[in-house]
Amino acid sequence: MAMVLRMVLGKIPVETPKHEVLHTGAGYEIRKYPPSIAAELTYDPKEMRGDPDGGFTVLANYIGVLGKPQNTKPEKIAMTAPVITTGSGSGGDGEKIAMTAPVITTGGGEPEPIAMTAPVITDDQQAPGKVTMQFLLPSKYTRVEEAPRPTDERVVIREVPERKFGVARFSGVATDRTVREKAKGLKAALEKDGYTIKGPFVLARYNPSFTLPPLRTNEVMFPVE
Repeated sequence: MAMVLRMVLGKIPVETPKHEVLHTGAGYEIRKYPPSIAAELTYDPKEMRGDPDGGFTVLANYIGVLGKPQNTKPEKIAMTAPVITTGSGSGGDGEKIAMTAPVITTGGGEPEPIAMTAPVITDDQQAPGKVTMQFLLPSKYTRVEEAPRPTDERVVIREVPERKFGVARFSGVATDRTVREKAKGLKAALEKDGYTIKGPFVLARYNPSFTLPPLRTNEVMFPVE
């Protein structure tokens, strides 16, 4: 109960991605993120009753947040934060997520509950009308082969390479309008300071829906060089 109350008040009790702050600008940071391992799902929101974030339940089932984990090992996977949305779920254009190898889709064995980490990434550029959502797994998983194999063939495990982002943080409800305004401001600031933007922005959300809006942590992120 105490933990739930802290989450209502904006506490983030799960692992968040390690990163290095390379530069602090006017209302933004330039961050470098190391390689990581992710669970990923591509789907049509129409299959999720029109909900762009409908894939969350499928990935949450893989790591065991909602019950028995739908994977092949006996160890639970911890949840992490933030949830990252790209494309229709972020209120902006989607960023294609490069696929790396190896990729694991199915397997046999006993289920492993996996602690959830963040971000969760959603990408609607895989195909017209499609969305890709991604959970980053806890940092203890450093290779694809170390992660439990999904029993749901829609879920794939892949490596996410090192990446660099320009990041602006904001609170409140991440509505489409708010997100677009924050992204527009961040883009202008980055370009003014001489950074090259390498793709569309992503939205990172660190809190559950029951967190008080003024205490929520959200970020818009542009890949840069």
